[in-house]
Amino acid sequence: MADEIYELQGVRIYEVAREGALLKSERDATDIIGAAFSERCSIVMLPVERLGHDFFHLKTRIAGEMLQKFVTYGFRVAVIGDIAEHVRASDALRDFVYESNRGKHIWFVANIAELEEKLKA
Repeated sequence: MADEIYELQGVRIYEVAREGALLKSERDATDIIGAAFSERCSIVMLPVERLGHDFFHLKTRIAGEMLQKFVTYGFRVAVIGDIAEHVRASDALRDFVYESNRGKHIWFVANIAELEEKLKA
């Protein structure tokens, strides 16, 4: 499966394929940024399946470094999929997800329908 580009609520989305190597560094984020920029997308959707367990352990700093890279380059990010297990295991992650979802740049959503609701708001 390849990355997909489409519009949702009038916003151009770059959806990273669910299958492929784990995304685990700023370099991976930079590669996606280049592809999303060339497609004139404003939101990058990262499937949970492509993010390793280390992404969800905030002490590794992987999530912070990757997500900050997207925001620095003007992209919004939606992490899509079930992260309930990770959230139950970490109060820090729970707080990070809660605060992120209150903002406009980084969202953790269960599915595309939930992303669409955030875009309507």
